[in-house]
Amino acid sequence: MFQVAVLYSGSRGNACLVRTDSTQIVVDVGLSGKRFLQSLQELSLAADKMRAIVVSHEHNDHISAVGIVARKLKIPVYLTEKTYQSCKHKLGKLPVGAKKFVSGETFEVGDLTIDPFASSHDAVDPCNFVFAKKNDAQKRKLGLATDNGYISNLLTTKLRECSTLILESNHDENILLTSSNYPWELVQRIKSRVGHLSNAQAAGVLSKVVHPGLKSVVLAHLSAENNTPELALQKSSNVLKIFGNQATVFLASQEKSTQLLDV
Repeated sequence: MFQVAVLYSGSRGNACLVRTDSTQIVVDVGLSGKRFLQSLQELSLAADKMRAIVVSHEHNDHISAVGIVARKLKIPVYLTEKTYQSCKHKLGKLPVGAKKFVSGETFEVGDLTIDPFASSHDAVDPCNFVFAKKNDAQKRKLGLATDNGYISNLLTTKLRECSTLILESNHDENILLTSSNYPWELVQRIKSRVGHLSNAQAAGVLSKVVHPGLKSVVLAHLSAENNTPELALQKSSNVLKIFGNQATVFLASQEKSTQLLDV
């Protein structure tokens, strides 16, 4: 077994669960501890099976309940040294401590191999991840790439062999540019090289990494104000069709978990 579910995703909070037969972890816990545990219950997953929390970066929508969940479940938190120093006051005391990894250096939790790599975002040391299951005869890979401002060569290189991909499709550029709700400074930040990927950019990533073994794509971190699920789905689905790929495209949301997907 090698599965993933996006528990929730968006500007208010993010969490992504990855599990094998013997290892269950979560990447980020950005809403309340109560909501996190409810999400596990909805998927019939046991909280006491959780082995670790992996943190991508220090923004509140990714860490707001990390300390709470770590203390409740008595599990370690994995993050980079710079990320830890920037948010340790928000995490509070960690019962099993902070376990440090280095971006660009693979580490292991149980039978999961985790390859963290730099993302282009306005945080101190933000990371995306590629997950693999040790001794997996099928050599499956799970890519998790959100909070990127542009399509880097590193990003496309890392995601090129993934069988399942969780990819940011944050905004529609036309909606963003005509938004009356956002000040211009925020619009500029979102569009910048340390902001978020648009629907068109997400489709651009897919065009560079699509291959016959790609079977599932989850579009994540959709903006509630500057995007619609229909627009995001249309852009990415069209690219996959052009390349003749039959991958199923799912939409992550702030309100409901995705189903458990086989990587």
